[in-house]
Amino acid sequence: MQDTNILLFFLHIGGAVALLMWAVRLVRTGMERAFAVQLRLWLRRSAKSRLLAAATGTGTAILLQSSTAVAILVSNFVSKGSITTVVGLAIMLGADVGSAVVAQLLLVRQEFLVPLLLVVGVMFFKRSEPNRLRPIGRILIGLALIFVSLDMIRAAAETLIDSPATLAVMQYLGTDLLTAFVIGALLAWLVHSSVAAVLLMVTLVAQGLLPPMAAVAMVLGANLGGAFIAYVLTLSSPVAARQMVMANLILRGGGAAIVLMVLARTGVGLEWLGSTAAQQTINLHLAFNFSLALLAMPVLVWIAKLSEFLLPNRTDGLDVSESSGVLDPNTLLKPPQAVICAAREVLHVGELVESMLRAVQPIYDNWDIATAKVIREKDRQIASRHQALKLFLVELHRGELEESESRQSHELASIAAQLEAASDAIAKNLVDLAEQLHAQGVTFSEQGRQEIDDFHDRVLTNVQLGLNVMMTQNPDAARELVAAKEAVRSVEAHLQRQHLGRLQQGFVESLETSSIHQETLRVLKQINTSFSMIGYPILSRSGDLLESRLSNGD
Repeated sequence: MQDTNILLFFLHIGGAVALLMWAVRLVRTGMERAFAVQLRLWLRRSAKSRLLAAATGTGTAILLQSSTAVAILVSNFVSKGSITTVVGLAIMLGADVGSAVVAQLLLVRQEFLVPLLLVVGVMFFKRSEPNRLRPIGRILIGLALIFVSLDMIRAAAETLIDSPATLAVMQYLGTDLLTAFVIGALLAWLVHSSVAAVLLMVTLVAQGLLPPMAAVAMVLGANLGGAFIAYVLTLSSPVAARQMVMANLILRGGGAAIVLMVLARTGVGLEWLGSTAAQQTINLHLAFNFSLALLAMPVLVWIAKLSEFLLPNRTDGLDVSESSGVLDPNTLLKPPQAVICAAREVLHVGELVESMLRAVQPIYDNWDIATAKVIREKDRQIASRHQALKLFLVELHRGELEESESRQSHELASIAAQLEAASDAIAKNLVDLAEQLHAQGVTFSEQGRQEIDDFHDRVLTNVQLGLNVMMTQNPDAARELVAAKEAVRSVEAHLQRQHLGRLQQGFVESLETSSIHQETLRVLKQINTSFSMIGYPILSRSGDLLESRLSNGD
């Protein structure tokens, strides 16, 4: 009978943890879909001071329910030079605090919250147009499911409180803190969320199943595991981003190990953190991350230098070598394979254009002839690839094609033409405008530069979304991409009006850079339009496209 109870316990715990992981993901993806652009702008604008950066990281992690998601966003900014490693590290330390705050908030609730969140969330999700209230509905449903999963964990734990075998295992963890620490780190890694792992541990200790010291060790281990998630996810990022994430891993993981060692050796009580074991555990998690951020903030420059020493930068830059394409002539006799080859080639061209767009923004501030040369070389490579793709598709159509294969090949040809147009716009317009700005020795006004930076970041976000749509062919993401086209058009018109307003007020910097400013905004809008065209064939097939506009959906 005891064996049956233990099996049921692990089955219920496994189901609860799976639901907890899914619920946390629902909240995070809802936040990303609803506020992705705003969060990116918020993070990038926090570079004015370390304290502001840390506070921004805290707020963003609370909204996204994940410090890992913040780390991925920040690594992109560090990669393209929008913020420094020091500022990025400050944001990440703040995000760790925000992640701990989230765990605190999710453990406090009223009984009426679950049904209320589900009713409102489902109503928003089912009755709203995509990209409006639907992501808010996703967030509310996710929060409700988090509370449900925690209740499932509590119910499962109650069944084994009187089990001698289970209690013996748990009591052992209370005496072997190193093992508990490692288990906590592994658990955070396995569920890919330190928030979910900490919630699980605190719930178990609240039910009396996990000894307080074992819970403390596991929560500290979860901090190591949480920092390691971001480290693994950014292994393929440029060196600057990996330096930042590695520094956070050393601080958070090393700090957690030191705190555990001190607690084990000194036997210091945790009564000052709360009256119950659960309060002490969750408050220690928050106190650890807050103290770590506070202590590290004054020495972030030295920490960044240490990470640079441990992981030296060996010139990332743009790769100017032209890799061989994937257009295998042998597949022309097998149309399905040929279409896949063409799709892979178009996706690669899109990635090249994205790298060009990332590289062009910094040379507006600091003209670099070498970077300009690389961007123009990329444009020539893309033109060559586009020509080869057209010849490949023409040859493909000489044979017999199914209707679906013919349609896909035409769609790919159209998308490739749009991507080449975006490449030309970057190399022949944006690079020339940056060079003109340098040659004339003028600079944008502070507000004008901020507007262009924000608009560039919005377009870059949509470019990345376009590439994701190309890979997944997801209709919901395609709707989001096409809707973003209209949003960019409205923002561009608003920014043009703001610029004209500054001209009327006689701002010298605005007068000197007026044509460059306006043309830059126009070209960025053109690039956004090129990538938004990726979504139209998908929406046409799904019936979501009504002539020239999106349908309203259900």
